[in-house]
Amino acid sequence: MKAEIITIGDELLNGQVVDTNSAWIAKRLGELHIPVMHITSISDKSDAIQEALRHAEARADVVIMTGGLGPTRDDITKATVAAYFGTTLVRDEAVLAHVEAIFHRKAGRVMPAMNKGQADVLANSTVLFNDVGTAPGMAVSRDGKFFAFLPGVPFEMKFLMENRVLPMLRDTYKSDTYIYNSYLLTVGIGESHLAQQIADIEDTFPAHITLAYLPRIGMVRLRFTGEGEDLEALTSAVEDLKDQVVKRVKDHVVSLDNRSFEEVLVHTCSAAGVTLATAESCTGGTISAQITAVPGASQMFQGAAVVYSNQAKMDVLGVSSDTLVQYGAVSEPTVREMAEGARRVFGTDYAIATSGIAGPGGGTETKPVGTVCIAVAGKSETRTQTFYFKNDRAINIERSVAAGLTMFWDMLK
Repeated sequence: MKAEIITIGDELLNGQVVDTNSAWIAKRLGELHIPVMHITSISDKSDAIQEALRHAEARADVVIMTGGLGPTRDDITKATVAAYFGTTLVRDEAVLAHVEAIFHRKAGRVMPAMNKGQADVLANSTVLFNDVGTAPGMAVSRDGKFFAFLPGVPFEMKFLMENRVLPMLRDTYKSDTYIYNSYLLTVGIGESHLAQQIADIEDTFPAHITLAYLPRIGMVRLRFTGEGEDLEALTSAVEDLKDQVVKRVKDHVVSLDNRSFEEVLVHTCSAAGVTLATAESCTGGTISAQITAVPGASQMFQGAAVVYSNQAKMDVLGVSSDTLVQYGAVSEPTVREMAEGARRVFGTDYAIATSGIAGPGGGTETKPVGTVCIAVAGKSETRTQTFYFKNDRAINIERSVAAGLTMFWDMLK
């Protein structure tokens, strides 16, 4: 059983919108052991839609298409798909009543005539009723293959996948082949060095088990994937190989599951009753934003001070003016006082502080662009380190965040 995802929209092709739908759909299909073999983004053109459907039908058992189901003239998916399947569009009265009710609930607005077209569905389809929006989905079966046509709005697509499509696939399109994934997250070791350290283990992998390297700045996630008909044996084989890798690189292992580094930090601190604050200059609150994006962060994160100017560093955190004059804002003595000041101000067990020259300007001969000083203050010590990243502004900030979180993790351990 194989799947293909097709996303429609010129906005996806010109970079205006990032395609997050495909990643979400692929993950949910993976839970049903239906691997996605192709993901295609196409324009709002009839010939592009028909060509994509022809290719998908030839090579996949399950085809999920999103986008182009709105009421405007550029939404041509339904008419094109009707032509592809040799059928017509019919008006569904239950859908029409639902669309009209939505407009009436919005301060009694009258529904524009064009929206009536959203109640038009393929005559040969099963209507996927959309409780949370005006565009219904449609499901079609042909020659043992399943097609689902869904709106591109993410929350509407997710509702229809979870409540309509996935139950249909779960009940009807069961696969005899299992796909088992297991994950491992490492920090503080680069992709190539990691691969070199575990090369001999990777050489022993059987053909039905593969290893994927998923690098991100400052960390590498490993995905172990096995494919077979015996799930218990498959799970055991994958986990045995994963255990060998864990033992080899144990000093860099952060997580044995598919959590982010920030999630691991939040959950570890919460379980240990440890609290954290940040004092950020060059990272501008990015560290605190990433931590507080994790549900449950309020159990361990107390607050952040974004102190961009020297005056703010002195007024908010109590950094000494003498330190700033003698060493400068981008210095280990300054970030030390920033971190210790944040611990004092927020009353936390730990604090992370950053100060640097993210660029593109501001660098000097002694402190070029990419120079970043980071400190982590703990209960018994404060550690400082200077980094020279030498990248563009966005990457320098991202590297600073990763370095700060890794220094905190090392101290926390």
